[in-house]
Amino acid sequence: MPKLKYFIALSRTPHGILDLATPAIAALLWLGSFPSFRVVFIGLLTAFAGYTAVYAVNDLTDYHPDKQKLEKGILGDGSGDLDAVVVRHPLAQGFLTYKEGLFWAIAWSIPALIGTYLLNPFCLLFFLIGCLLEIGYCLLWDTSPFRSLISGTVKTVGGLAAVFAVDPHPSPVFLILLFLWVFFWEIGGQHLPNDWMDMEEDRLVKAKTIPVVLGTSWANFIIFPSLLLVVVLNGVLMGFSPLGKGFIPIAVSLGLGVYLLLLPGYRLIKTSARSQAAILFNRASYYPLAVLIVITLSLMI
Repeated sequence: MPKLKYFIALSRTPHGILDLATPAIAALLWLGSFPSFRVVFIGLLTAFAGYTAVYAVNDLTDYHPDKQKLEKGILGDGSGDLDAVVVRHPLAQGFLTYKEGLFWAIAWSIPALIGTYLLNPFCLLFFLIGCLLEIGYCLLWDTSPFRSLISGTVKTVGGLAAVFAVDPHPSPVFLILLFLWVFFWEIGGQHLPNDWMDMEEDRLVKAKTIPVVLGTSWANFIIFPSLLLVVVLNGVLMGFSPLGKGFIPIAVSLGLGVYLLLLPGYRLIKTSARSQAAILFNRASYYPLAVLIVITLSLMI
């Protein structure tokens, strides 16, 4: 299976596995207890298939812009980037053909669709919306920096679907809080730091991102308040949940937010260094997993 590592790179599987924490958090916070084994088993497989497919869709849609960067000799190696631990953009670099990438995305979409239907047919809508939004986001690469709003919305889909998977009638207030929490985590901890790392490449191919179009000062202005909102909303969400009534889980989660989000975010806006953007991106990637561990332990103790 010599090409397996390139398929893993196409779907950014190391990052996708970390992203599984988000729907798990959403389900646990809303239920206040562990779901049935059936829901856990199907949910994990479905979430993994969904993230694998959507990340592949991202590279498939971005194939031509990435190819342009490669031809201009500006496709960086993604040093220090969690998304490039195997290889960056395997389609553009020719490690996989476009047909192979398309087959991979479709193959993983099938179990994602089956799993969402088994959990709750309404969840099918979330998966389809997520795929369409991801395609739209990629197609707007040279059109508007405000496509960032689409990126933030895409990342909320998994968590929202997970809530409906365990309860067909959740609280709208909880859903709004969850949406905002994941949205601002994606914007401040993932999307903008990633755009910051790619700023020089994006400038040369005339891609429209916030750091390129509006400058790093505006990026700073968005990043740190977004991260601050994430930390605050995390406390609010846990307080809203049946399992967040205790002081210790909320306090520990807030501490994790300070260490994984606010401190690297502060260093980034203080230094405006690419290396600090990579540190923020990588630490923020582990934030949902860290929160999930806190929630799981609070349920078990």
